[in-house]
Amino acid sequence: MGRFSKMHGLGNDFVVIDARAQAIDMTEARARAIADRHAGIGCDQLILIGNAADADVSMQIFNADGSEVEACGNATRCVPLFVGRDVLIRTKAGLLDAKAVDGGASVDMGAPRFDWDAIPLAYPMDTLTMGASWEELPAPAAVNVGNPHVIFFVDDLDGVNFDRLGPLIEHDPLFPARVNVNFAQVVGDDHLRLVVWERGAGLTRACGTGACATAVAAIRRKLMTGPVTVSLPGGDLVIDWAPGGTIRMTGPATHVFDGEADWDRF
Repeated sequence: MGRFSKMHGLGNDFVVIDARAQAIDMTEARARAIADRHAGIGCDQLILIGNAADADVSMQIFNADGSEVEACGNATRCVPLFVGRDVLIRTKAGLLDAKAVDGGASVDMGAPRFDWDAIPLAYPMDTLTMGASWEELPAPAAVNVGNPHVIFFVDDLDGVNFDRLGPLIEHDPLFPARVNVNFAQVVGDDHLRLVVWERGAGLTRACGTGACATAVAAIRRKLMTGPVTVSLPGGDLVIDWAPGGTIRMTGPATHVFDGEADWDRF
């Protein structure tokens, strides 16, 4: 039997497995089976905590569809709570410094990238105001914050058909690695509402990297200066960034329960 913790950041929920003492052969099919909410444990993402030569721990992230991804901001905030101390985390997106704060964690998410081939896009394009859009949506921005994001600033967030537009844009050939789709509305001087269609997971209650990417895009477009409060369906995150610097994300992380499972059954 293997132990796991169920955790969440603003309702974006995770099965977190400690693989430091005993490695786990995690395949796409096994990750998908564990994440299944009817026949498995159920989660938006499966998180493996392992050993790292250049950090306190490593973190592998698998979406609900079994695909492995580079970064997850909400999961990163859960790691210091899971480990029990401040940690430097090795991810596919690089090294992330996570520190516990009251009720959650504050994470240095690294520097955003804006070059078209770093997003990545299929061909050269201005990523601040892209020369592409979909149906009634305005021209978006694109930002890579360890994983790829496209951001649409709309006048009426409640009028967007997320279920139709999210998968349409996620799988568009313009995004060879697929993309996380962010729909944002400015509601104050330094305040955004945000809904995210997450690559490989669909609509989630919160997306930490989406909040980072959207706040960065808003600051680049001079819509606000920051720190930016980003209100997601699951709650608020505070994102601080200045051009040329790294992104600081602060928000809640919650331990729900611990359990045991036979991984060979998945």
